[in-house]
Amino acid sequence: MAKAPIDPNKKYLSHALAEWACGLRYEHLSSAAVERAKLFWFDSMGCALGGSQQEDAHILLAHYREMAGLGVPSHAPGAAAPLGNGPCTCFVSGFRTNPVDAAFLNDHMIRAMDYNDIYWKADPCHPSDIIAGPLALCEYLGASGKDLILATIIAYEVEQRLCEFGVPGIREYGWHHATLTAFAAPIAAGRVLGLSVDQMVQAIGISASRTFTPGAVTAGKLTNMKNTVDPWATRMGVESALLAKRGYSGPEHMIDGKEGLYAVFGHVHYKGAPAKFDTNILLDKLPRSPGDHFRILDCGMKSFPIEALSHAPLTAMMKCVKENAIKPADVAEIKVEVIARAADILGDPHKYRPDSKETADHSLPYCMAVGLVDGMVTPLQFKEQRVLDKSLIPVMDMVKVVANDEFEALFPKFQPSRVTITTRAGTSYSKRVDVPKGDPRDPMTEDEIAVKFMALGEGVIGRERCASLRKAIMTMETLPKVDPLLTLSVAR
Repeated sequence: MAKAPIDPNKKYLSHALAEWACGLRYEHLSSAAVERAKLFWFDSMGCALGGSQQEDAHILLAHYREMAGLGVPSHAPGAAAPLGNGPCTCFVSGFRTNPVDAAFLNDHMIRAMDYNDIYWKADPCHPSDIIAGPLALCEYLGASGKDLILATIIAYEVEQRLCEFGVPGIREYGWHHATLTAFAAPIAAGRVLGLSVDQMVQAIGISASRTFTPGAVTAGKLTNMKNTVDPWATRMGVESALLAKRGYSGPEHMIDGKEGLYAVFGHVHYKGAPAKFDTNILLDKLPRSPGDHFRILDCGMKSFPIEALSHAPLTAMMKCVKENAIKPADVAEIKVEVIARAADILGDPHKYRPDSKETADHSLPYCMAVGLVDGMVTPLQFKEQRVLDKSLIPVMDMVKVVANDEFEALFPKFQPSRVTITTRAGTSYSKRVDVPKGDPRDPMTEDEIAVKFMALGEGVIGRERCASLRKAIMTMETLPKVDPLLTLSVAR
């Protein structure tokens, strides 16, 4: 394939995105978008409090503390761990470090349980994987709650558009959506830093140069990297924005120029057709006033701590069991009809024998089995002892995951799933669900998020501090500085 020369006078797509982000102001936001941003922060902070208790979060905190010269915290009774003297705060532990590391550690806590938000069109994404980057920079600069809200809405807008514009989506070519986060994260970070358009373009180039992520991280046996690649892309976005502010340069043609995103994927074919991207989805009707539509209103939340495409079938099964008073001991088979990519991601052979939390929460057989037996699917169902419980194996083996071509045609507008439970007596019961709870068409209210938030956070920072943090989040537009969001998140 002939390689076109780079045109020094051409304005690439990174310019268009930078111009929009640099020009957007808080007063341009709709009240609905502002309210939604606060709700996503409420949900995300709850996820972070719960995520702080995960083994991978403990490993990362110990590593970064040691790299900061603080050593591993003592577990002796009454021993207090040195907090460090950096300008930015990490959730729960109170560890203080630089904004790049704080962004990564806090974003990882948001992501660690796979319980945070979800948007799935051509590709899946979790825009809240980005927002701890702007938070760290707001704390670093002494910026306001309004500054954080603006950067949050920018992060959602760009990330969601990037995850819509692939045809059919980069996951179908074997790449992970953290590849796209690398383009969105520096834009959100750069807006807090007040970068110029040219600096923002450089930040995009620096970040995307380093963060293309193969789909192997969510294929087959899953590891700690499943919940790490997006926060790491955000880490790179924050550092790239900081470097660009100092004058560091990056390729401005990383999306639509020579050997950029379009060109690299243009070599790949899917079902006989070359990969392509719809530029109009990326740029058309970018919101610039309160009367415009902001993509953040289209993003969903998770009512279960599991992979997004598992929500509809699990919801269908739980409803079917409840409506028909089905007892676990009476079940002979659970047939699950889903779209093809859900069957591929969630029902491959390894998912029938999960040996870690990371694999279990991406295993449809496990989620259905533990949901049937326990009557619920919460973080408790992903403790190591439960995941490795051999009594669940016969139940998992009753789960038959089948791709349904009819459902495929309805995705992504809907996430249709049908569950048919056949009892040992030969009776069958079916339930179909197209829109899981937490979808924008059936959104979680503030009070419903509060139940999730308290369940995740009460044992970490206490009930009183959870209530104070909720109030600070839901009034963050009044905060002259974001510091209360950090101080209230630290365990006493």
